[in-house]
Amino acid sequence: VPLRLNSEKGNQLLLHLTFIFSLQEITSLLSLYGGQFSSEQEIHVNSPFWILSIPSEEMARGLMKRTVCAKSVFELWGHGRSAGELYASLKNYPMDKMLPYLQSDSTYKVHIHTFNKTLTQAQKIKKIDALEFLPFKGKVNLKNPEHIFWILEDYGMDPNNVPEDPFHLYFGRWIADGQRELIESYSVKKRHFIGNTSMDACLSFIMANHGRVKPNDVVYDPFVGTGGLLISSAHFGAYVCGTDIDYNTIHGLGKASRKNQKWRGPDENIRANLRQYGLEKYYLDALVSDSSRPIWRKGMLFDAVITDPPYGIREATRRTGSQKETVKSAERSTENHIFVSSSYHLSDIFFDLLKFAAEYLVMGGRLVYWLPIYRPEYTEEIIPRHPCLKLISNCEQMLSSHTSRRLITMEKVKEFKDQDQNSHLLDGQYMPYRGHNSFREKYFSGVTKRIAKEEKDNQK
Repeated sequence: VPLRLNSEKGNQLLLHLTFIFSLQEITSLLSLYGGQFSSEQEIHVNSPFWILSIPSEEMARGLMKRTVCAKSVFELWGHGRSAGELYASLKNYPMDKMLPYLQSDSTYKVHIHTFNKTLTQAQKIKKIDALEFLPFKGKVNLKNPEHIFWILEDYGMDPNNVPEDPFHLYFGRWIADGQRELIESYSVKKRHFIGNTSMDACLSFIMANHGRVKPNDVVYDPFVGTGGLLISSAHFGAYVCGTDIDYNTIHGLGKASRKNQKWRGPDENIRANLRQYGLEKYYLDALVSDSSRPIWRKGMLFDAVITDPPYGIREATRRTGSQKETVKSAERSTENHIFVSSSYHLSDIFFDLLKFAAEYLVMGGRLVYWLPIYRPEYTEEIIPRHPCLKLISNCEQMLSSHTSRRLITMEKVKEFKDQDQNSHLLDGQYMPYRGHNSFREKYFSGVTKRIAKEEKDNQK
């Protein structure tokens, strides 16, 4: 998706984006670095090209050092709905803004990219030659040019209905690429310590960007698991810490999650994960703790709370209980640790999480978390709320035909008072949230139906 950005000099930039959370990620980063969507840009979530206004090229580079959804950003020299409109737009672009990149002692090359259509080499050369009216004075260098220019053409989103001519055309100077290589370099497949629910690297970085994590922030994950969400925040220079009720996970003990490995090794732990990426200096600590019973002193401690609570599918939802409650079986541990736990309803998990964020986030700090949803029953009303937190974004990732999870981003806008402690319980809308408690049953009901259907089909 390309975006156009206006600098103080009046320059226009174009950004190329991918992935389903592009709009929310870019919006969060714009609020962090400065900038906004251009007034003439109609935001089409399904369009591969957008237009932005950003005060300076340096800010645009800063944004591109963060985003994993944006592919590239360009200084936009012209655009139109036809080749004629594009050429007219280019001829109207101020010459004094072009000339610094067209000098005789410079080198350049021109690329062409078509979205949803493949052109032959001859067609590409014809389109590039049509730009001969531009005053290029430098030499062409295809291997290592000083300046790279792009023609970008949008042929829509439907691969079964590709038009003859593009819906929109853009021309601009390349400025910077995004950080999509982080998805591969931080891949869970290569990570030292993983669990059953370790977060995908791409989604981890998107969550950190939604949380507007910046250097020297303190970021907390109350369901830290193997620390996947800490890694992305530490990459952006934040100090990270977390808690989890699972003693074995925090201490790197017990059964391994990898295939063909029975037990975790002596150096499989959260600290080792951060050390693997050269981020150990940002690691504060991880503690065994129950998120329903905060252990922290009173006060605003965290710049962001970024987490993925358990849904009861791959990881159980539990909290510490009393001796009167059922004692769970002891898991393998060098400390022979035995914990007492009781069930922890999803609705209680989310309300405890919101209450914690409202109390312990700094003003303007963000809470970013995943909310599992049974799609046939979903409405906006079931999103948990708190008077101290403002809903910033809510975007969906499909899990199955009938279930999904929604990435919720909230910002602290009001100081926490004692009367806010249980404010949600007084809300008449509290009852719909109880529907989260049956998510596990609804999730597996769809699986059961699918298996039964497959078995029936096999018998035919």
